[in-house]
Amino acid sequence: MPAPANRIDARFAALRDAKKKAFVAYVCAGDPTLDATIDIVLGLERAGVDVVELGVPFSDPLADGVVNQMAADRALKAGASTPGVIEMIRKLRTKSQIPLVLFTYLNPIYTYGYERFHHDAAAAGADGVLVLDLPPDEAAQNAELKPAPELRHIQLIAPTSPAERIASIAKFAEGFVYYVSRLGVTGAQAEIATGIAEQVAIIKAATEVPVCVGFGVSNPEQAAAIASKADGVVVGSAIVKLIEQNGSSPDCAAKVEAFVKPLVDAVHAL
Repeated sequence: MPAPANRIDARFAALRDAKKKAFVAYVCAGDPTLDATIDIVLGLERAGVDVVELGVPFSDPLADGVVNQMAADRALKAGASTPGVIEMIRKLRTKSQIPLVLFTYLNPIYTYGYERFHHDAAAAGADGVLVLDLPPDEAAQNAELKPAPELRHIQLIAPTSPAERIASIAKFAEGFVYYVSRLGVTGAQAEIATGIAEQVAIIKAATEVPVCVGFGVSNPEQAAAIASKADGVVVGSAIVKLIEQNGSSPDCAAKVEAFVKPLVDAVHAL
């Protein structure tokens, strides 16, 4: 029998056929606990989220803003670990087939074992990995960093990337491209960045992989405005902040679902 299609590829293909935009949500695995993360992801799925990025807690998340840094710290203090996140995905897969991307840094992967991490993550049910501090050209030049074929390796593109750099990153793109619409670290913003449509057009000229835009989206109007200029939108810090505020509540997952649903509906209505 042929291998099943990667869930990320299948979801974007279905969205393209339906002429809909994607909604990608980020949460930190293990915040407030790994078991609670399963409930939160299920809530995100009920809200209509298309892809979930799961942050792997790390003690030095330099690309993350304070909200996501604090989430990683809470997760680590609650006992989350890279093996624990992989086991959590295995449990989640008994309840959901939502596409999952592991959002991480190179250090936790190397500590776990680079090849073993990719194999175990794929076997548990992960569909992709986004390594924040691994440039694709570095991976291409180092045999031990060769991507695992089972996982889609999501690429980040910054707003300052020149056209030739965009082209070189885009040629390695799998699953979807995550276009970071602002400089700096992650965090909700009062206004969306400028020049998104122009940058997305440059990226799309260099790859057939869908382009999703994130960094600072916190309400339905922002989500719709950004998604209208790309193939989808990524929302993270606003969700993580809500988890921070409600992590001790038994209704945390329900509150996340209620917050996210209007954002998803705004994007899917385009």
